[in-house]
Amino acid sequence: MRVGAAPAVAQRLQASEAKVVITQRVSSRRGREVPMLEILEEARREAPAVEHVVLAPFELDDLPGELTPLDVDSETPYLLAYTSGTTGKPKGVVHVQGGFLVSVAREAAYQGDYHEGDVAHFATDMGWIMGPWTVVGAGALGTTIVFAEGAPDFPGDRLWRLVESERVTSLGLSPTLVRALIPHGDPDADTSSLRTFVTTGEPWNPDPYRWLHERVGRSRVPIINISGGTEVGACFLSCSPVEATKECSLGGPALGMAMDVVDADGRSLVGTGEVGELVCRRPFPSMTRGFWRDPQKFVDTYWSRFPGVWTHGDWASVDADGYWFLHGRSDDTLNIAGKRVGPAELESAAVGHPAVREAAAIGVPHDVKGEVAWIFCCLVPDEEPSAELATAIAAVVADELGKAFKPDRILFVDALPKTRSAKIVRRAVRAKALGTDPGDLSSLENPEALDAIEAAVA
Repeated sequence: MRVGAAPAVAQRLQASEAKVVITQRVSSRRGREVPMLEILEEARREAPAVEHVVLAPFELDDLPGELTPLDVDSETPYLLAYTSGTTGKPKGVVHVQGGFLVSVAREAAYQGDYHEGDVAHFATDMGWIMGPWTVVGAGALGTTIVFAEGAPDFPGDRLWRLVESERVTSLGLSPTLVRALIPHGDPDADTSSLRTFVTTGEPWNPDPYRWLHERVGRSRVPIINISGGTEVGACFLSCSPVEATKECSLGGPALGMAMDVVDADGRSLVGTGEVGELVCRRPFPSMTRGFWRDPQKFVDTYWSRFPGVWTHGDWASVDADGYWFLHGRSDDTLNIAGKRVGPAELESAAVGHPAVREAAAIGVPHDVKGEVAWIFCCLVPDEEPSAELATAIAAVVADELGKAFKPDRILFVDALPKTRSAKIVRRAVRAKALGTDPGDLSSLENPEALDAIEAAVA
């Protein structure tokens, strides 16, 4: 929980009908004190179902270190996780005991390369699915887990010092976090203990991918790029530490996953290099059993497009060599003069300019072209916004993707609105830019970034 987070906490308490909440009095993030108990007490006024608050840290010295497990059916609910809210109001996702454990333990072992005696750290919020993924996967395999309070990029070298001090063997992080770490320079710490990187959250772009591989991993640590989601529980796509991969690729379908990429009529595009909808054709153990108290929403979201086929909402492609790539959310896709392009492609091209640290691309209505692209850019330290720089960034995008995709506007901001799991909330960027209702913003870590978006457009 964070300052100003009471409405977000209240929303989840109301939706989940939680009776017990575990918290602590204060926490810290980016050098600021976070009054967690105070936030919870404010949220409780809107959540009458809560009966008890357990305040940590508790005294454990006199308590046994083992607890006899309770025998339950494999379909007994285990976890109610909330989506990141990047595409709308966060949804409560139900996972069950058997399926989640089976899938996540398999992935931690054969994709993350977790072993007994290893040390894993995933730079994630526990409210995001990768928190439970790490706890369940590492716990099942006897891997030690390193937890860290606060933000992984504050201060800037904190993550690398943690890797050195704890001798972390597997480090999990997102492409967004990598982009945020680059301006702080190469790690001034011993990262030789690392054996794998596990990355997820969004599509990669080449320069940060190379920096992580070459400057942090010294060209010896494989990047296990994975993609699934809160609703998936595990991964749809994943690289493997024992197979070669291509830069920014997700390798291929994760173990046991019947994945495909299809066109608008449901025909497979695998091997053609064409971009289509990512779908799953068969059930898998860790799939959610539905949205909490909203079964129809679950059916409408994933099963209404192609009968009997899970449509995930991501654009993907598979090249002639069989390597899979993601291109962003299909509901974020821009249609410029009849040509379809994902925001990640525009953003990756913009970040190719050395002055750009990260970017968010949106589609804006246009009378002639249907849509044009606006790209909001955050600059690296010591770079200053200017009309000349905007022209140069637009030219880089046009050179990379073609003149048809040259952005109509380049706008400069200090930060982009993100969830605590470091995902950019493009729907909120677009809403603020167009002056429309941004909808539910309870998952935002930095809502003040939206004011800067609005100011940049004015």
